Amino acid sequence: MVQYRYMYLLVLPGFLYFLIFKMVPFWGLIAAFQNYSPMLGVLHSKWVGFKHFIDLFEYEHFYILLRNTFFINLFSIVFLFPLPIVLSIMLNEVRHEVFKRINQSIVYMPHFLSWVIVASLTFFLLSTDVGLVNKAIRGAGLEPIAFLQEPNYFWGLLTAQNIWKDTGWGTIIFLAAIAGVDPSRYEAAVIDGAGRMKQIWHITLPAIRPTILILLILRLGQIADVSFEQVLLMINPLVLKVGDVFDTYAYQQGILSGQTSVGVAVGMFKGIVGIILVMISNFVVKKLGHEGIY
Repeated sequence: MVQYRYMYLLVLPGFLYFLIFKMVPFWGLIAAFQNYSPMLGVLHSKWVGFKHFIDLFEYEHFYILLRNTFFINLFSIVFLFPLPIVLSIMLNEVRHEVFKRINQSIVYMPHFLSWVIVASLTFFLLSTDVGLVNKAIRGAGLEPIAFLQEPNYFWGLLTAQNIWKDTGWGTIIFLAAIAGVDPSRYEAAVIDGAGRMKQIWHITLPAIRPTILILLILRLGQIADVSFEQVLLMINPLVLKVGDVFDTYAYQQGILSGQTSVGVAVGMFKGIVGIILVMISNFVVKKLGHEGIY
């Protein structure tokens, strides 16, 4: 430790972050098995065992919450996950460094906008009365479309927001993986007569496959976790049946209704589902002959 003291010092801020904000709060999971009262605290609140979990599974809209959460995340995995891979390969093929950096900065920028701004921009574009899109539709002599009030559009709308906001940011890891590819492999491919597409297919993609699989496994582990701020800002009574998810239910019960234990139980259920999916997907990846996350 003395020899590598500066390395440990470099790791220390990240270690403290996970210790304080990820590990220490684990004691709060006890509240999921209690009728937690802030006045009594964790040590003196009444124990109720698995009551809150049973109530969650018996909740009349449980399967609606499960369906909405699953399909919102499924849309994100199917339509969003591949895009950073494609975009990173495209950026890697750009040879003009200044043009490449400008494009990288442009596609990174939406990630730093809050969901409040993204939701406001969506309203400005798609609302029935003041939305620019519906103004153009009216100008063409057609009836306006209720994009924000139509349940059939809700999942696609959330996916489109995620694509616009996070595609560019997701390229960072893939660009780093591509940068680690040995240039001599491309030189050998050129000598063998391979064009750019064949180089991408036979060199670039196989080289970043481990990174893709690891990120996919981690993404599957978040399949029970929906961006709470995004859904809360976009949901309205007309799309409640397709927009109500575990996060909004936990917010309603744990914060608005003061049932802290219910909110903790929902969060713990989501975490267990995520762990199970990570283990299953990691097992499948290893069985297919690839390297998993552990």
